[in-house]
Amino acid sequence: MLKGKVVVVTGSTSGIGLAIARGFAAQGADVMLNGLGEAAAIEAVRSGIERDHGVRAFFDGADLTKGEAVRGLVENAVRALGRIDILVNNAGIQHTSPIDEFPTDKWDQIIALNLSAVFHGTAAALPHMKKQGWGRIINIASTHGLVASPYKSAYVAAKHGVVGFTKSTALEAAGTGVTANAICPGWVRTALVETQITALAKSKGLDQEVAARELLAEKQPSLEFVTPEQLAAMAVYLASDAAAQITGTTLAVDGGWTAR
Repeated sequence: MLKGKVVVVTGSTSGIGLAIARGFAAQGADVMLNGLGEAAAIEAVRSGIERDHGVRAFFDGADLTKGEAVRGLVENAVRALGRIDILVNNAGIQHTSPIDEFPTDKWDQIIALNLSAVFHGTAAALPHMKKQGWGRIINIASTHGLVASPYKSAYVAAKHGVVGFTKSTALEAAGTGVTANAICPGWVRTALVETQITALAKSKGLDQEVAARELLAEKQPSLEFVTPEQLAAMAVYLASDAAAQITGTTLAVDGGWTAR
């Protein structure tokens, strides 16, 4: 479905981002990966995508907390792969702390990676997409872009910002063939969430799986984790012709979390 298209996925060496990159590669898109990890492991991921899906896959280790590096990632993708059709802004980090104790450096880092990187990547990609008359900006926000939780002020602020920025992007790009949408996942059992499960298990003296179920019961009525593959399928759908008139929306994939 996406043969000949080029997708850049930030934070794509593991977790949700890797599932999204693989989902696009399975549809024939060439991929620019980005993220953290050991060089050998990243190379195994990159070469595996090429081998399994018969597409081109490159890696750029740009530090997304730096605006110029984010813009450079997009331009490097255009140089290496010839174009950019789809940008998936996925990379993110988390830190929990009361507002009056929140470390300033953690706040700055979260805003830089979770929000400012979305701006810089979009600003760099839009001219290419508008010129060719087709493009997809897909931002991985969060249920915390729609509702809040205590002790996650920086993350909540950044993800609310992503949702608002997505709407502005959609309005500015309307009529150009470029769409912009945000996917808002609920609990996904990534390494980030596993850390929260472990902390909950330790604080309450629970087994890891019991703690996982308790975490789900607090927020997610389905009592099931969203899978990275489900999010990948949603992202691929947003890049399809069927979604050509879906723009400026936030799509909650959260097991009913935000329906309460």
